[in-house]
Amino acid sequence: QVQLVESGGGLVQPGGSLRLSCLASGNIFRIEIMGWYRQAPGKQRELVASITDRDITEYGDSVKGRFTISRDNAKNTVYLQMNSLKPEDTAVYYCHADRITYYTSPGIFFDLWNVWGQGTQVTVSS
Repeated sequence: QVQLVESGGGLVQPGGSLRLSCLASGNIFRIEIMGWYRQAPGKQRELVASITDRDITEYGDSVKGRFTISRDNAKNTVYLQMNSLKPEDTAVYYCHADRITYYTSPGIFFDLWNVWGQGTQVTVSS
């Protein structure tokens, strides 16, 4: 079974930093795209950042220059370094992966699309 498990959320003061991690567990061969989305109360879920397995990145306009996404393919883990945090960054942050290629036994591969983690709360407040 393939799962995404986030960690690293919490409470931080404005101007502070946090680092989120997301581990994809299971018999994984390859993950094409990993990323982070967030959803604040009363708002739609929005892209924060994404990264391909070739390290091509994309950022939401509101986080450019403050957040950095990276991944460790050997560990099937994606990270989000968040600096200069603002109160408007407060949200539940969700890890997302697209096209996870996994195997159930040697030589038998499957693809999973649009996989989500359970979310981790980030609160920026003084």
